[in-house]
Amino acid sequence: MDLESYERKPIPLLIILSGTAGSGKDSVVRRMMERGVPFEFVVNVTSRPPRPGEADGRDYRFVSEAEFQEMIRKDELLEHAVVYGQYKGIPGRPVREALASGKDVVLRIDIQGAATVRSQYPEAVSIFLTASTREELKRRLLKRGADSADQVELRLHTASEEMKRVSEFDYLVVNADGRLEETVDTVISIIRAEHCRTAPRKAAP
Repeated sequence: MDLESYERKPIPLLIILSGTAGSGKDSVVRRMMERGVPFEFVVNVTSRPPRPGEADGRDYRFVSEAEFQEMIRKDELLEHAVVYGQYKGIPGRPVREALASGKDVVLRIDIQGAATVRSQYPEAVSIFLTASTREELKRRLLKRGADSADQVELRLHTASEEMKRVSEFDYLVVNADGRLEETVDTVISIIRAEHCRTAPRKAAP
């Protein structure tokens, strides 16, 4: 490689940001947007009702269960699953279009969905986000106020099982309380490092 060829056009990355319920995936993505990090965020589709402060088309695309099933029938989803009795999925078309245009794409997705996406995009960059302790995770879930005590315990049990799958991911990032900026810095550093690989990942399947 000669000196003139060092400057190269970045190859777009598909970045999977996953983790347990309450790990802070939404907060990390939102802060990355606020800081002007260049990426395309593909909004998930869900059949659950909005939580306080959530907006349709910004946080999620909220649809009825019948509408979601119609999207499945038309094969419009990159992946989908029933999580805690509610449908969740990622539309495939905006992912493909963003990658084709040369943009990095960030998917905020649960552990089950991450495995499905990796099977289709094996060179995706996968990041597992977690709270620092089980107690911290429980506090976040209770503070969110969206679940009953029994549902919180179910989510904590599920989180314990999901933690066993950390080795399936490329990176583990601990999102401790009060250290969101540090967490975002780490995620940004991962993306920058991936763009500096001598053998770049190719997101297209």
